[in-house]
Amino acid sequence: MFKTVSLVLLVGFLAWAYQVIQPPPPNVCGSPGGPPVTAPRIKLKDGRHLAYKEYGVPKDKAKYKIVFVHGAGCCRHDAPFLSQEFVEELGIYLVSFDRPGYGESDSNPSRTVKSSALDVEELADQLGLGSKFYLIGYSMGGQVVWSALKYIPHRLLGATLLTPVVNYWWPGFPANLSKEVYNQQFTQDQWAVRVAHYTPWLTYWWNTQKWFPSSSVASDNPQVFSQPDRAVLPKIAAKRNYLAQIIQQGKFESVLRDMIVGFGKWEFDPMDLENPFPNNEGSVHLWQGDQDLLVPVTLQRYIAEKLPWIQYHELKDTGHLFPQVDGLGETFLRAFLLEK
Repeated sequence: MFKTVSLVLLVGFLAWAYQVIQPPPPNVCGSPGGPPVTAPRIKLKDGRHLAYKEYGVPKDKAKYKIVFVHGAGCCRHDAPFLSQEFVEELGIYLVSFDRPGYGESDSNPSRTVKSSALDVEELADQLGLGSKFYLIGYSMGGQVVWSALKYIPHRLLGATLLTPVVNYWWPGFPANLSKEVYNQQFTQDQWAVRVAHYTPWLTYWWNTQKWFPSSSVASDNPQVFSQPDRAVLPKIAAKRNYLAQIIQQGKFESVLRDMIVGFGKWEFDPMDLENPFPNNEGSVHLWQGDQDLLVPVTLQRYIAEKLPWIQYHELKDTGHLFPQVDGLGETFLRAFLLEK
């Protein structure tokens, strides 16, 4: 009798535990009871939709056609601020899209590092941006740029990484350096990233349970921002009246899926990449603030040393949110587009 009761209790516990770690299904835009579809969208080959927003001059009059990839906890509305005078002066057309699971883009349960680059390529094709285009990625969106440099370099006229999130498990990092920088994170973030890397199936539970602190980013902890970032936050908050839309389909398929893919095992090491523009027909830039608490400047410096074909720009007394600092968006775009 004791063994039978124990077995029943064990089975019951395992069933309960399985239910606890399962993320809820996404709240699909356009479905009955789901959020409405308000943005223009394209339909991808696999049936998913990507929502997008266009900025700048019309495509048919543009000299520079740019695809912008947003970071974690952002959406298509979070493109760098550019004045109308600036985009008209340079002839810039920029399209920003909701990455899978964000805003009004369908989630992608099969998302990988490679699939993100292919989404960008298909978006560019369906919008008629031509055989080649420029690509910019911010924060977690920077990892999409690394992927594009690996899988679709032939489609790029140039690429810019803005404080791109680094995966501590990229083989190209010396173990001692990676470990040193990893340990500089908040303890709760060390655990959250470790869970996403080693036991991704526990990522949802870890970031929703109440026993231990979850990821600072997933829980919107303001401590992740440095003093320069805190000076910019009021400006960003004043214009983000779309905040509720960003993760309206659920946090798992957006922010937490970012963690699983971004800190998981990659199919390639960015530090093994070769220069996609050996004849200087384009350029790759990496911009990093030296006061960034979210993305360690030390590892970006190492990447720049390993890949000397990347033009590295380190911004003094600047944090993670520098693309929203007045004038800096135009600064990095001038360097990217005009200074080959």
